[in-house]
Amino acid sequence: MAHLLRLNDLSVEEIHSLLDRAEQINAMSDEGWLEPNHTLVANLFYEPSTRTRFSFETAERRLGFQVLNFSSKTSSAQKGESLYDTVRTMESLGAKAVVIRHQQEAYYEQLRTINIPILNAGDGTGNHPTQALLDLLTLREAFTHLKGRTVAIIGDLRYSRVANADAEVLQRFGCRVLLSSPKEWSNSALPGTYVTVDQAVEEADAVIMLRIQHERHQHTMKMSKEQYHARYGLTQDRALRMKPDSIIMHPGPINRGVEMDDALVECSRSRYFKQIRNGVSARMAALEWTLNSTATSRHAERVPEML
Repeated sequence: MAHLLRLNDLSVEEIHSLLDRAEQINAMSDEGWLEPNHTLVANLFYEPSTRTRFSFETAERRLGFQVLNFSSKTSSAQKGESLYDTVRTMESLGAKAVVIRHQQEAYYEQLRTINIPILNAGDGTGNHPTQALLDLLTLREAFTHLKGRTVAIIGDLRYSRVANADAEVLQRFGCRVLLSSPKEWSNSALPGTYVTVDQAVEEADAVIMLRIQHERHQHTMKMSKEQYHARYGLTQDRALRMKPDSIIMHPGPINRGVEMDDALVECSRSRYFKQIRNGVSARMAALEWTLNSTATSRHAERVPEML
């Protein structure tokens, strides 16, 4: 079964193949993706989401899929139904794949007996494989080759699944990873070198600013938004000290004036809205890969019976 749970479960060659396919999709017109088919895909989001949820739905509809959108607030989850039973229900309804965002880290461990592909749209503070894929796509568009590039990840490293996903795969692609955060939000498990915010901004080819994960913090932030912005945010002054061809990225949603100065969100260096567009292509490639790989595997399993 071709699940996409962690991007690092794939080989570098497989990731390159997904990126190549996403680039092909980017070059195609939207009109070429409107031919409907009978493939049913279910989106199960147990946490709020705008970019990831609608990006997946856009990707599915462009591929011509029929879409089931699940909301935990209006589902039997409110009556105590387990995640496993909900996914089995979708499978029984005919879904050929399921996209899941869940607050529990590694939620997919309880779904090992599910017989349809699972695409992880974010698990707690664990991982976010399609975000890492679209970030790689955005970086590859900007620099062509990633080996030897320096990428800084700045902000709430302790609670960010994006930091987990990006830091690991960037190192596998030969990038130098710089990390910077408030001390209480550091994450010793992340691969990379801790530096000051100013050093990270000045040395990086790409700066990835992270949202403060307020919903995961047990205690409120000890500094005001203005203080955080001055100490750890991408201010206009820091942006002026960035390398000439460097770029700014953010997984969203952006808290303007906190992680980034409002004027930088749509500046020439920013790839924020480009990342959102790349998210559709990356997720189309991921959906194709999981469904095609699973179909090929099932066909191969049937061949001995036919001989």
